[in-house]
Amino acid sequence: MGKTGKLREGYTTGTCAAAAAKAAAVMCLCGEKIERIGVVTPSGKSLVLDVTGQEIGGGYAVCAARKDSGDDPDVTNGMLIFARVRKAAEGIRIDGGEGVGRVTKPGLDQPVGAAAINSVPRKMIAGAVKDAAEELDYTGGFDIEIFAPGGAEIAKKTFNPRLGIEGGISILGTSGIVEPMSERAILDTIYLELKMLKKGGAEYAAVTPGNYGERFLEGLGVGGAVKCGNFIGDTLDFTDDLGFSGALLAGHIGKLVKLGMGVMNTHSKYGDGRIECLISCALEAGCDLGTLKRIAECVTTDDALSILGDTKYIVSEILMKRIDAAMKRRARTETGIIMFSDKHGILAKNDIADKMIEKLRGQ
Repeated sequence: MGKTGKLREGYTTGTCAAAAAKAAAVMCLCGEKIERIGVVTPSGKSLVLDVTGQEIGGGYAVCAARKDSGDDPDVTNGMLIFARVRKAAEGIRIDGGEGVGRVTKPGLDQPVGAAAINSVPRKMIAGAVKDAAEELDYTGGFDIEIFAPGGAEIAKKTFNPRLGIEGGISILGTSGIVEPMSERAILDTIYLELKMLKKGGAEYAAVTPGNYGERFLEGLGVGGAVKCGNFIGDTLDFTDDLGFSGALLAGHIGKLVKLGMGVMNTHSKYGDGRIECLISCALEAGCDLGTLKRIAECVTTDDALSILGDTKYIVSEILMKRIDAAMKRRARTETGIIMFSDKHGILAKNDIADKMIEKLRGQ
């Protein structure tokens, strides 16, 4: 981060693949190793990238560009994205090799069976090697293999296994540039996962902020939950837009308590107020001033529940009514809600939660 505090941009795996392919094409055609290559991203930015791992053989060349995510926390940062380029009689064929995933489910950018190299990166790669061919007066075609050693292991830390992309990472990017901390990218992934559920015939969606909720739902016999992180309101908008008949939201009280204040993005940067909301509900439940003061000193919602004792279930029911009302203001789709705590179990459900559980178990 610079003196101005602005986060540093990076570039996508798609940009790396295009740069590696162009450099390999140049080396294949001229027979000499190069160290740097220029590419233009779909957003119009010109970049000059270092290349490494150069190899020249009979009618082919290989090299790699290193992924730089800038100040964005990305598990692919630092990966080498390789391209192996061979001369062909005509046309440009692009496929994936080691460490690049394969699509196994419909509804993604590429068809089932294809390498997980999205449309925009494919255009970037094709355009980059065409530029190389024009510069060197070559009129034939290219066979291009994009590969990423270690990609299969790194992909386990991404959404790919949930999306039906097996065996490696995806080669992605619509602008060619990584915008640090891109909320849009997270929302696009949530939307895609819901879209694939719908395409697969699901009429109901299970939604949870994270791993706690996923495990909780699996304990109820509900699998395939979509993790929405802090974007609860946006995710429910997506279930509306995609035509789901209903949704079930299950979450820890530490997240869902914010919905009781009408806050639909639960990230702390938009505010906290968890304990204050619980104090308000406890006051409505008739708790005395001493109890309210002890709750005010709590750091976590679980601590506050421990102070409330058996009254926690009354307080939780009051909170659930507030959450349910806020959800009905936001969502057009029927939404069941379950609020739980790892320490205290199920705290409250709205009136259609059990119905949604049965619907989800049955689909």
